[in-house]
Amino acid sequence: MNEWWKNEIAYQIYPRSFKDTNHDGVGDIKGITEKLDYLENLGVTLLWLCPIYKSPMDDNGYDISDYYDINPEFGTMQDLEELIQEAKKKNIKIIMDLVINHTSDEHPWFKEAIANPDSPYRDYYIFKSAKDNKEPTNWRSVFGGSVWKKVEGTNDYYFHAFSQRQPDLNWENPQMRQDLYKMINWWLEKGIAGFRVDAINFIKKDQCYQDGPVDGTDGLSACFAFSRNQPGIEKFFEEMKRETFAKHNCMTVAEAVGVNYPDLGIFIGEQGCFSMMFDFNYSNFDIGEDEEWFKRKTWTPKEYRELLFTGQREIQKIGWVASFLENHDQPRSIDKLIVNEEDRNYYSKTMLAGMFFNLRGTPFIYQGQEIGMVNFTRQSIDEFNDIGSIGQYQRAIEEGYSKEEALHFVNLRSRDNTRTPMHWDDSEYAGFSDVKPWIKMMDNYKEINVAKQLNNEPSVFQFYKKMIALRKAESILVEGDFEEILEMPDDVIAYSRESAEGKISCLCNFSPNILKIREIKGSVLLNNYTEYQLGELKPFQFVMIK
Repeated sequence: MNEWWKNEIAYQIYPRSFKDTNHDGVGDIKGITEKLDYLENLGVTLLWLCPIYKSPMDDNGYDISDYYDINPEFGTMQDLEELIQEAKKKNIKIIMDLVINHTSDEHPWFKEAIANPDSPYRDYYIFKSAKDNKEPTNWRSVFGGSVWKKVEGTNDYYFHAFSQRQPDLNWENPQMRQDLYKMINWWLEKGIAGFRVDAINFIKKDQCYQDGPVDGTDGLSACFAFSRNQPGIEKFFEEMKRETFAKHNCMTVAEAVGVNYPDLGIFIGEQGCFSMMFDFNYSNFDIGEDEEWFKRKTWTPKEYRELLFTGQREIQKIGWVASFLENHDQPRSIDKLIVNEEDRNYYSKTMLAGMFFNLRGTPFIYQGQEIGMVNFTRQSIDEFNDIGSIGQYQRAIEEGYSKEEALHFVNLRSRDNTRTPMHWDDSEYAGFSDVKPWIKMMDNYKEINVAKQLNNEPSVFQFYKKMIALRKAESILVEGDFEEILEMPDDVIAYSRESAEGKISCLCNFSPNILKIREIKGSVLLNNYTEYQLGELKPFQFVMIK
């Protein structure tokens, strides 16, 4: 098997917020094409595009009404074909988001299912009759409220794990699956390099449809135990791989939250369905069970280190991982991982970059991360666009928190944090657009932007560029095994990558203090300070030693 994807450096683009070229305040495909020179300069080799399919945009494109068409706000299919061709000239591959757990309620399949109960498309979705004149089960959706939405004028409900406007597909239906496989192959034949596969561990439901234990003041039970990581999902994975991915030399990245390490084998590795997956066991360390943002956890660098290293050790036994700090569903990493605002600077931003980028796996950079963009603070829930943020705010209020507390939780964790427009320069609207953007801008774009960092040293951008070049030059950073470096202070995350070619050590100081460490000898490959003193780490210092 040609595992070419192990050598890639991926960059995630949120098209709505990347670059607007048609003066409507919304980013578009031509904007991505326009910035290919920038991406080539940075050194990335693969772009993951968040959904650009036709959609009413209830969940910013994760509610698809036509898998075979482009949403007009992003451009046309011709624009996408041009992007694929132009990117290929620069040796940059394109992967798309694949959203096949659910569709939009405006998809023709669902419209037909609602209009005609006898239509074969009725069984493309999950419909159940009322139980005791109420919802079929007491399950809570990911975005809050019941997973069931009543069909007007009937005694039936349809199932939605996420928004009411995102009805779940019925994967128990063989014909529905074949229609999805046809679509997947159509896209791969068009010339894309693969897919990031959205919420894929939700496709199998517990077919008993029994009530769960009430776990909130709303009288509902989180749906995760019944609609995620269900026994038998591996049969769907095996069939999908056989019918689609295995026919193409493509790359697939599974988004699968809540997977226990003993179950990794159905996702990745020799028998798994996907090339790699995102490991959320270490990224959601700061929130409670069932991904409720308002159930906050305290944490220490030592605890975070153990989560991170456990993931590396367990995945190394089986297959490959996609390493990340940020994405469109996560807040900015500097706010999340550096507790004190006064410590959020060039050193801590580059320390975090070095920590994640050199782990075993394919690194994914999220737009704006390479210039050190930060979280925003909204003053009212009305300023949020993200449907998940609004649902979490309402849940916190229901659980007895004040409006101020609920708003604080949402500001910390909102998905809108990483969806603000990209900062290209210090002009009005940060060079993203020449009109007011679709979502409120950050107000620090004059200090944090691409133009200011592109040719200046030191800068977060230049650090990422050097780090990317180093990974391309050092095969150890791709092929090497992961090993923890022991006997380190609690505030130090230290590991090595080892192969027949040698060893590279990575040291990260999560503390604002100078720390004494055991001596690691060798040549310094990369350092976010001007120098490295053997046997100590400066505040938020990152150093690579070979």
